Amino acid sequence: MSPKPAPTQRQKRLGHELRRMRVAAGISAEDAAKLLGVDRGKISYMESGVRNISEERLRTLAHHCGCTDEKYVSALVDMASTGVQGWWEQYRSALPQGLLDIAELEARAVRMRASCTVHVPGLLQTTDYALAVFRAVLPQLPEHKVTMRAAHRSRRQEVLSADGAPRFTGIIHEAALRMQFGGHRVAREQLEYLLAQSERDSVTVLVVPFTHGAFPGAGQTVLYAEGATEQLDTVQIDNSHGPDFLYGEGELAKYRAHLDRMEALALSPDDSRDFIRSIAHGLQEAS
Repeated sequence: MSPKPAPTQRQKRLGHELRRMRVAAGISAEDAAKLLGVDRGKISYMESGVRNISEERLRTLAHHCGCTDEKYVSALVDMASTGVQGWWEQYRSALPQGLLDIAELEARAVRMRASCTVHVPGLLQTTDYALAVFRAVLPQLPEHKVTMRAAHRSRRQEVLSADGAPRFTGIIHEAALRMQFGGHRVAREQLEYLLAQSERDSVTVLVVPFTHGAFPGAGQTVLYAEGATEQLDTVQIDNSHGPDFLYGEGELAKYRAHLDRMEALALSPDDSRDFIRSIAHGLQEAS
């Protein structure tokens, strides 16, 4: 028998929520197993994201846990659905699981805020800029893998133009605007594209200039994705080993404050566009 695929981030998150709901209600795994008519081991599998849970069993568990938040329970039912697969599944086994998880997180978000210090947010990158970013990865990637990552990133960007697109706020430090991934031409075209995207009703671009001084964090890239309910918000952080996903209450509060502070330091949307234009104009003169 072939090994069961590792659970996706969505499946892990669902399992986490099931366990949190059970523990908060003071129900043991053994008692939960009796309530759902399964053996004890299956509860462990459900809570680790390895095994699916049906809508009936999920609602039964929520009822016995005293969870009366119908919006939250319905969101969990949606997470547990094994219906139509997302477009990212075509990249399974070809790209790291973390990249697929990011695409699914963005597709399910109702609002997103991203803070970037050294590069433009992925959802707002041009293809040439993305190629330059991926070519800088160490260890160096073969060109076909670079191209595949750029194609995947381009497909992710469709979430911003889809019907009912989530609101997206990109908070970009001046350092990222001045980094010339791909050289003068690519950098200038990226800034021009960023300006065009900032005109979308669902997209807000904010710039934090050098002159506005210190800012929180260590310059890491942070994405805060709001879920169908506040309990299902998720923070995704880029690391050299791959993306990390955080959803503890303390972690969510910390990164909400982080992004609130970055927004407070940033220029207004109009002033941010003027600032980007000035940098793009400088690149035009230098080329």
